[in-house]
Parts: sequence; C-alpha cells; structure tokens
Amino acid sequence: MSANAVAPSAAILIAGIGNLFLGDDAFGVRVVERLTASPLPANVHVEDFGIRGLDLAYALLEPHALTLMVDATPRGGPPGNLYVLEVEPDGPPVLDTHAIDPANILRLVAALGGHPSRTLLIGCEPAVLEGDVLSPAVAEAVEPACELIRELIDCHHA
Repeated sequence: MSANAVAPSAAILIAGIGNLFLGDDAFGVRVVERLTASPLPANVHVEDFGIRGLDLAYALLEPHALTLMVDATPRGGPPGNLYVLEVEPDGPPVLDTHAIDPANILRLVAALGGHPSRTLLIGCEPAVLEGDVLSPAVAEAVEPACELIRELIDCHHA
C-alpha cells in the first residue's frame, strides 16, 4: 500500500496535520510519529498528512467509522493544553493551499460526494509558530495526546 493510501477496512483514521517548519504547528505530525511506533488495533490507520489537505480530503472519501484529526489548535488556553472537539462541516468549501482547516476539509469531502464520518479534532494549544522544533510545553503534550487517542480508540471499540 502506498504512503498516501488509506486501508479501506480501517474503521478509524488518525490523521496528523501540521507543518514541520512552523514550530508547534508540527504537533499533529509528531503525535502520529509517536503513535506509529507502538502497536495499535489492526483496523486503525495512522497517517501523517502534514500540509496535504487535498490528500486528506481524498482519504476521507473512503468510509471510516471515526476520524481523529490531530493538529495545533489555537483557542486561547495555556500552551500545551489539549482539546477534543467535534468537527462539523458548515458552509461551502474554501480552497486554501496554505492551511488545513478540519471543518473545511469535511466540507470539501462533502463537495466531492463523500459522506464524512464522525470526526474529532485532538488539538493542542501552540506557543510558538516558527522554527523547526516544538516548544517545551507542546513537546510535553505529545505523549498525553497519544494516551488520549488510545482511550478514544478503546472507547470506540467498546
């Protein structure tokens, strides 16, 4: 299977989102790197989509019971704070080749004729959006985010 192909039998898709060259924006990428280093159930597919929003939209055209997007999510909290948010498509899609907005990705999937599955965003409050390393607070949030994702997978399988 190619790096961009999503296993059709994957009940859960975990999508890492972010830019490795924008500091804490790489949070989603770092989380999926950590997740792929440990065993997960066979029906869970983990992929680093980075800044490839269109690839993510096409992957979401495949049916999944649950999609977990992992990304830096500025919401005004302290750096490193984790959020779990339900992502809902609202309004028409906007093509933006420089940013991935989870709700916009779902709108694009719907515009392409797909039916987005339940989608949760596991977000982390960023501190720094420059450079090529995570800030200390966000780096410390990577493992707790992995644990949270494992709990969500377990709840889904229960």
